[in-house]
Amino acid sequence: MASKVWFITGTSKGFGRVWAEAALARGDRVAATARSVKTLAPLVERFGNQVAPITLDVTDKAAVDAAISEAHTRFGRLDVVINNAGYGLFGTIEEVSEAEARAQLETNLFGALWVTQAALPIMRAQGSGHVIQVSSIGGVNAFPTVGLYHASKWGLEGFSQSLAAEVAGFGIKVTIVEPGGYATDWGGPSAKRATQMPAYDGARAVIAGFRSTNVPGDPDATGPAILKVVDAKDPPLRIFFGSGGLSMTRAEYARRIETWEKWNDVSLEAQGDLAATRSR
Repeated sequence: MASKVWFITGTSKGFGRVWAEAALARGDRVAATARSVKTLAPLVERFGNQVAPITLDVTDKAAVDAAISEAHTRFGRLDVVINNAGYGLFGTIEEVSEAEARAQLETNLFGALWVTQAALPIMRAQGSGHVIQVSSIGGVNAFPTVGLYHASKWGLEGFSQSLAAEVAGFGIKVTIVEPGGYATDWGGPSAKRATQMPAYDGARAVIAGFRSTNVPGDPDATGPAILKVVDAKDPPLRIFFGSGGLSMTRAEYARRIETWEKWNDVSLEAQGDLAATRSR
């Protein structure tokens, strides 16, 4: 199999670092980006010229365009682009400030959009490419105290599904990866937290109880998994990473369908009958 060129955002740690190492270890080349390029030094020391370390804040669209251009110039093509940069914002809808809400969407949603837009002309010219969007089980479910995080991931899922239909004719694939809970620092140092209001302590207690029963996944186990996704002849539009996503989302969609069916009489009433109205 021919070696691939990857562009990965958020490679300082977590999934981004694991996936970069998995790609590099088998001989692929990686444009690895992070807010602090110093965090990428161990990759360069280990893999040398296979790595192009690039400083990048994905909220800066001009910097994104420059980073994609630099990676393309360095390696001559882009086969896999992974939008991994992001963080969790903990706070109920009432607690989250305007600045916190905008910053969450700027990174998790618009950052992925800018990278995707910058990469597409290169992939169209190649007639191939694979865009991988790192969403979450929180991209198809929603829980208390992380509403703006959900908003960012639901938005990512929406535009990515449209994107998949738009670029299929150019030989470009799109995959939305939806990880469950993993032993990363997503909920730790990488997270942002809104100022709490005592009124929502009950909601926090409910979600804390739910999380306490979860067994986190091993981030290192996602390395071989991501290689299977990028090497697939017909990769999935969506894939869960972890053991809990399918059962949780199956139950969520069953509840949605039950509600839609229960209220379908009202839905049909809301359709109206324009033909009958106009014939009067």
